Amino acid sequence: MTTALQAPRGASPDAEDPTPAGAQDPARTPQQALLRVLLRVLPTVLAPAGRWALRLGMLLAVLVFAGLAVGPHVAGYRTMTMLTASMAPEIDPGDVVVVSPLPISQVRPGMVISYHIPIDDRRLVTHRVLTVDTSPDGAVTVQTKGDANDAPDPWQATLQGTTAWQVTTVVPDLGHLIQALRTPAISHTLVYGAPALLAGWLLLSIWRPTTTGQQS
Repeated sequence: MTTALQAPRGASPDAEDPTPAGAQDPARTPQQALLRVLLRVLPTVLAPAGRWALRLGMLLAVLVFAGLAVGPHVAGYRTMTMLTASMAPEIDPGDVVVVSPLPISQVRPGMVISYHIPIDDRRLVTHRVLTVDTSPDGAVTVQTKGDANDAPDPWQATLQGTTAWQVTTVVPDLGHLIQALRTPAISHTLVYGAPALLAGWLLLSIWRPTTTGQQS
């Protein structure tokens, strides 16, 4: 006949012996105890930090978009990415320059301007003005040089129209970020993933449960 071991009256058969007060569980090392504490505390600490990081990232993205896409139409400035080191160390490759309109009659030696060279492919360059010559009919011709170049540019450029473009601000390394954002993988992620993340964040903000009170 099979018999079962009877538990003491008033105790559960599956109950474990409690660890005496003040005694350390021999199966748990101090490192394991610290890990358990961190696993409990970190989520409560990192969750608010993650939310603020997401908000900050979204704010920065909006500001960059506004500065690059909206600002030129509203404030009249333009942005360009420096491709060469001809103006180093003041402007390095990958830096973004902000240029503002300036009447060509106000162009002076020492200014850094962006203009189309008068030869070959008429590419856009950003160099420092060395000399300014104004003809009787008001045409302005400049001689320029890159700060890092050994000699002045091998041409003299007559500025077209009535407006020159003077460099007013340099944003270091922003051009590298712009180039990265233009890669197909990242651009597709931003186009399709960013709206989805924003929608999910908004839904969580709306449906997040609120605490109505605490029980005593």
